[in-house]
Parts: sequence; C-alpha cells; structure tokens
Amino acid sequence: MSKTLEFFFDYASPYSYLASAQVEVLAVRTGVELRWRPFLLGAVFKATGNVPPISCPAKARYLFKDLAHWTQFLGLPPCRFPEAFPIPSIKANRLGLVAAEQGLIAPFSHAAFRAAFVDGKDLGDGAVLEEVARASGLEPGPALARIENQEIKDALRRNTEEAVARGAFGAPTFFVGEEMFFGNDRLMLVERMLRGA
Repeated sequence: MSKTLEFFFDYASPYSYLASAQVEVLAVRTGVELRWRPFLLGAVFKATGNVPPISCPAKARYLFKDLAHWTQFLGLPPCRFPEAFPIPSIKANRLGLVAAEQGLIAPFSHAAFRAAFVDGKDLGDGAVLEEVARASGLEPGPALARIENQEIKDALRRNTEEAVARGAFGAPTFFVGEEMFFGNDRLMLVERMLRGA
C-alpha cells in the first residue's frame, strides 16, 4: 500500500500558501497520495493555547520579511495581504471541502491562496469566493449553497478536532502516518521520511 501525505491547512495561513506551492510536486516526486485537509486555524490556536504570529509585533515584522524571502526563493509572486487580516476563512475552508467532494480541491486551493496572498482579496467576501469557485471549475451557486450544509460544517469541525488530537498547533501541519511535521520549511524532512530515509 502506498504512503499518504496529509496536509492540514487554512486558507488564512500564508505559510500554508507557501506549502501549497510545493506539496503536489513533492507528492508526485515521492509517489505518494496527497490528502488536502482544510481546518480552522483559529480553533487550533484556541485549543492549544497558541497565538497567531501577527499578534506579536516582533513576529509580525519578521513574518512579512520572511514571506518576502520565501516567495522569492520559491519563484512565487510577492505576497500581498488583504486588508482584512487575519482573513475570515471559515467559508473558504468549507468551500475547500466542497471542492474536495468534486475532486477539485487542488485547483480550488491554488485559486484561493492566489486570491488571498497574490491579489490581496478578502476570502470572507462572497463575490471573491464566487470568483475562486469559478476559476477552479466549481459551479459557484450550488457550491456556495453547500457550504451552509451541516455535513460540510461537521466535516470541517472533524478535520480541526482530529488535527489537534494528533498534535497540531498551527498551519501548515503534515502527517506521514502518525509522524507530524509543522511548517512549510519542514517539507524536506517530510520528503526524507516518505523516501524511507
């Protein structure tokens, strides 16, 4: 049986954006199944007593500089934050689960992260979510209606609770089996484990 790489993330997380730009290629390179697992980062912080880096002025200053270095290193466009930051991402995360049901979570995730961190758009805005849905191949009307379905709400809650129960305290978080790795800068270690080194 092939290995699986689980990628827990929130569309509000700029470091999840960086990870999303690398994780598919890594999965292909190592021949593993990639599972995109949206969760609620705010709820993870609350459950674990963690705080967003943006809430500490020194960390916030470093975050912007660090993201500039990472985007340049990865060949990505410069990071541009929406005015509404932290991003209200609950609807985007639910929409990611709807996209997953239709086999479109990868294109949806790329479109959502691009909207937030390249175009500086507010993922809490229904019109922006419609654009992202359309860009990823989703039918916006039915997809946005489905995010209000209790089944989708419960699925997002389960992802969040499961991640916390397994040790997650932030995003992005990766699991290879039950071995956890935190941060886009740990992907080299994820790859090493996937290769059995």
